[in-house]
Amino acid sequence: MKLIPHPGHPPLGVTAVEATVWREAYRWHFRYLVDGTSSLVLPDPAEPARTDNLWRTTCFEAFVGGEGGAYHEFNFAPSRRWAAYAFDAPRAGICNADAAVEVWIDAGADWIAVEAAVTADLAPQSPFNLTAVIEEEGGRKSYWALANPPGDSDFHAPSCFLGRLPE
Repeated sequence: MKLIPHPGHPPLGVTAVEATVWREAYRWHFRYLVDGTSSLVLPDPAEPARTDNLWRTTCFEAFVGGEGGAYHEFNFAPSRRWAAYAFDAPRAGICNADAAVEVWIDAGADWIAVEAAVTADLAPQSPFNLTAVIEEEGGRKSYWALANPPGDSDFHAPSCFLGRLPE
């Protein structure tokens, strides 16, 4: 799936962000591929751990809908740090979600791939939005998603949950 940059926050050098999702046994996998990484800013490598505020620099995210407007947000950083939150409604009732996450990174001359395996209680066919915050040189940030709502970038907008988790 191709992610679309928010028109109000265009990228500097990144030319594409693609994402895929699949289930393998009891884990959900989310993989992001970024092309045009010559000016990409990455967080320093770190020991894997649950960490808040990963979105302040390059970070990949998955928003997965639940029942009655509830949803999960997962953050995957190229540092191998991660976060998992549960919300009762858009941007309301946040708490840490019960999840285990592993993050891997691979890179080439002008691309980077970040893959995360998530163990969490997510239902097949749940709606989702896959997103990325991309930081480039000079602090320039672009915001990528399956869909962007009118106005400001808002990854939490239910109207942007266009994908469906596979069976």
